[in-house]
Amino acid sequence: MAYCTQADIAEQIPEDELIQLTDDDDLGVIDASAVERAIADADAEIDGYCGKRYSVPFAPVPVMIRKCSVDIAIYNLFPRREGAPESRRTRYKDIIRFLENIAKGVVSLGEKDPDGTPKPTDRPDIQSDRRLFSRRTMRGF
Repeated sequence: MAYCTQADIAEQIPEDELIQLTDDDDLGVIDASAVERAIADADAEIDGYCGKRYSVPFAPVPVMIRKCSVDIAIYNLFPRREGAPESRRTRYKDIIRFLENIAKGVVSLGEKDPDGTPKPTDRPDIQSDRRLFSRRTMRGF
């Protein structure tokens, strides 16, 4: 199951731009297979980072992962025609940093964290009684 859909991508960029980025045959329509490839590549990249900490693929897909998939897929479409604009490159780099932080456990995927894995900073609180045996109490034995 893909983390985002063509409709999610269409919400982020204008339809004419999406046609320009995907229409290899000059038919004036969005090439759905090109969009699906860009989404699959984006999802594989996300799984590469998040697979260090979570079992992937995600089901259900956390909202933050869907947003990352949309932005990476859009970024993946630009090299087909032209270089990505600076704003898209910056956004892509920010997403990669975000995914690296997810992999390190610095960022959680929200309340519905799919794994429920405790954060590395969550350490158990251990308490015990005073020591019964020490060099002083064992002197003479």
